[in-house]
Amino acid sequence: MSHTPVRLRRTTAALTAAIASARLEPVLLAVTAAALAGGGVAWLLGAHGAADLVWALGTVAAVVPAVAWVLAALRRGHAGVDLIAVLALGGTLAVGEYLAGSLIALMLATGRTLEAAARRRASHDLRALLEHAPRVARRRTGDEVAAVPLAEVAVGDLLVVGPGEVVPVDGRVESAAAVLDESVLTGESLQVERPRGEPVRSGAVNAGGAFEVRATATERDSTYAGIVRLARQAGAESAPVVRLADRYAAWFLPLTLAVAGLAWLLSGSAVRAVAVLVVATPCPLLLAAPVAVVSGLSRASRLGVVIRDGGALETLGRARTLLLDKTGTLTGGRPRVLDVAAAPGTRPADVLRLAASVDRYSPHVLARAIVDTARERGLALPVPADVTEEPGRGATGRVDGHLVSIGRPGPGPGPGGERPAWAEAVDNRALLDGAAVAWLTVDGRLAGAVLLRDPLRYDAPRTLRHLRTAGIERVLMLTGDRAAPAHEVAAVLGLDGVLAELTPAGKVAAVRDERARAVTVMVGDGVNDAPALAAADVGVAMGARGATASSEAADIVLTTDRVDRLADAVSIAQRARRIAVQSALGGMVMSLAAMAAAAVGLLPPAVGALLQEGIDVAVILNALRALRVDRAARPALTPAAEALVHRFAAEHDDLRDVLDSVRAAADRLSGDPGPDALAAVEETHRLLTERLLPHEYAEEHELYPALAPTLGGPEATATMSRAHTEIERLSRRVATHLELARASGGLAPGQLDDLRSCLYGLNTVLRLHFTQEEENYFSLAP
Repeated sequence: MSHTPVRLRRTTAALTAAIASARLEPVLLAVTAAALAGGGVAWLLGAHGAADLVWALGTVAAVVPAVAWVLAALRRGHAGVDLIAVLALGGTLAVGEYLAGSLIALMLATGRTLEAAARRRASHDLRALLEHAPRVARRRTGDEVAAVPLAEVAVGDLLVVGPGEVVPVDGRVESAAAVLDESVLTGESLQVERPRGEPVRSGAVNAGGAFEVRATATERDSTYAGIVRLARQAGAESAPVVRLADRYAAWFLPLTLAVAGLAWLLSGSAVRAVAVLVVATPCPLLLAAPVAVVSGLSRASRLGVVIRDGGALETLGRARTLLLDKTGTLTGGRPRVLDVAAAPGTRPADVLRLAASVDRYSPHVLARAIVDTARERGLALPVPADVTEEPGRGATGRVDGHLVSIGRPGPGPGPGGERPAWAEAVDNRALLDGAAVAWLTVDGRLAGAVLLRDPLRYDAPRTLRHLRTAGIERVLMLTGDRAAPAHEVAAVLGLDGVLAELTPAGKVAAVRDERARAVTVMVGDGVNDAPALAAADVGVAMGARGATASSEAADIVLTTDRVDRLADAVSIAQRARRIAVQSALGGMVMSLAAMAAAAVGLLPPAVGALLQEGIDVAVILNALRALRVDRAARPALTPAAEALVHRFAAEHDDLRDVLDSVRAAADRLSGDPGPDALAAVEETHRLLTERLLPHEYAEEHELYPALAPTLGGPEATATMSRAHTEIERLSRRVATHLELARASGGLAPGQLDDLRSCLYGLNTVLRLHFTQEEENYFSLAP
């Protein structure tokens, strides 16, 4: 605690200096521009003495802050491009070349202002982390409950945590159960239940009813305080970025001084030395490199990528390793309905409708997903009556006169003492897919189940392909989730490795290991990711829905909920850095030629300054190319094509119930292939004919032709068209089986195997086809 005032004073001083610098640089630019213009007007009017005076004042106005910048840099142990500018400014004043000095002053002020505009200073004080942390705890002593400062909580105290409150310290559950949202700690969106005696960690949010916890650690030793310390330490240990301009200045500066010194020594003329310094003024470094970098920042911001400063952009352009959190980064961050299973005699649509009706007023994350899916599919949700909800168990209410429950526990034994076969299949499916299950009972009878999972982002596979093309050599997943779902996602995306069930400290350790091998980027969205983001060379936060703390600790924030913007940002960073290097090196080569001419007396200082202006114009025009859109990085859709993409993406969401129906009908045939199963196939065929096939026809004749010019021609969509043909073929085959069944009064035994194969095959083709379209086509639209 004794270090806190010192740290506070240092933070305040740094903030004050940053504010002062932000105000000084635009003022300096205005003063130097006015001095150059005012002196020019005076010179044109014949007042040459007044012109020299105004130019000299503009030069002096730049010398004073430039000296301060140089001294500050020297205290940090390095001399940058500003030192050459100071020497050139001083030299022009010493030999009376005031116009040259005013020109250099304007160049210096412009470069500093551009640099200030590029720096969006990020406070790494983890303000949001600290705001989330509780300040008090409610301690129970006998029958009394009193709020006490968190610092006074001792090991063994009994604490009460109300609904929506943050667990103040690490402890063990003393009540029957606690329902917690641990996303702040693990990044996982699904809520968890902790029964009596199980440990809970500080920072988790109570998502159920009030419960009691027995403290097992003090505030200082609890999990959440450790996350704050980790993030602060990781940010402090990150090496400062050495800017591109300063790296080049490291050899350009001594070379310039050597040439100027030799020119003076050999000719005996100080003017020649000043002329060398004037033409050597590193304007390609002061102006061209920042212009290219700022142009890259501007281009990125238009795509919803906020890059804090030019150093982060330059470092991103050199990155070779990418570390990704799973939840909210590679996945959507919110559970979605994966499938709806129904008991024999019940339709999947009815299961979803009843479940959503009871869940419509529940705050549970799974309940919201069920209600959203029902509304997306256009289901009418009746208003339930007598709704009650037991935290961690689910909701119960009356719908259309029936007692309906959705949630836990799972199904009990059936009438014969065994669980229904379809329920066993649901359990197996949930295990294989890593999904959560919400069971539906109607009047005490198990009627269906809703499977939910946090789905992979549509744009994730395409994004990773583009990142590898851009030069990212190694892609790893760091997640607090269980190993099984993490490895499934990694297999689909072709990642180079997975580290699962990591704590925030584990993520920081992994980031440090990778940083030792290559320039490393870490992408995350949760509070638990903040320390890892701060520890990486470049931290990228999914800021559209992610925690503010991760955005505070990051160098780059994606303000749109699209991970593909990361690939765009890498491409922009590489292009901006490449152009900055071209501009800087090209400008310095021309400056070296001018230095040689000045050293032998061919260029007086004023002429040299004008020549340097010509060099500046050339390199700045080249640097401004970074503003242009790189068409190779992202195909550009026409407005009409973009509208079609959005339309068909919405239709995909609407057609999910058709895909569920196809699988459900196939499952019915695998059970009792009687009249109910035949009716399910008939209903499926109706949905295929009335809804799905018209959608596929419209895609083939409207969407694909509109996308062909962007994708390089009709061949780009040929394989997807082949899928349309297969979908239509299988649908016709199902129709033929139904005609045969109607003619013979039912399904013949010889039809069952082929009809089942048709339905299961259709289900597989449709799901794969939908996924491919969403990944390859729908991800193109913003």
